[in-house]
Amino acid sequence: MKLEEQYRIIEFNEYGDERGSLVVAEGSGKDIPFEIKRVFYMYGSDPTVVRGQHANRKTQFVLINVSGTSRVRVTNGEEEEIIELNRPRMGLYLGTMLWKDMYDFSPDSVLLVLASEHYDGEEYIRDYEEYLKEIRNE
Repeated sequence: MKLEEQYRIIEFNEYGDERGSLVVAEGSGKDIPFEIKRVFYMYGSDPTVVRGQHANRKTQFVLINVSGTSRVRVTNGEEEEIIELNRPRMGLYLGTMLWKDMYDFSPDSVLLVLASEHYDGEEYIRDYEEYLKEIRNE
């Protein structure tokens, strides 16, 4: 499967007036293409920190930098893309079996992550060589 078929940018609706802005992200297939079972966020990372560094067999994700910016490198073992998350109304959908690295966090970065599954450490692949073997069915 081509990498461009395994991830996509989501633009959420944004509403605003003199009071400020409101961004809406609705789950269960409306904006988020799955039922949200877990939410977590990362903050306090500096530009030299790399987070993620894994793939998931079952879990899909949507990443949203609600404050600041960060970059996400995604690969399927053959192709690679780097996406800059730089607007609070921008989400990055990641399907299963994609390797992901989050890095280059701005000082004010808050990276919100929506997940399709509850945490299960057994479905994580944390070794890149093991990941490559699994996706190549070795």
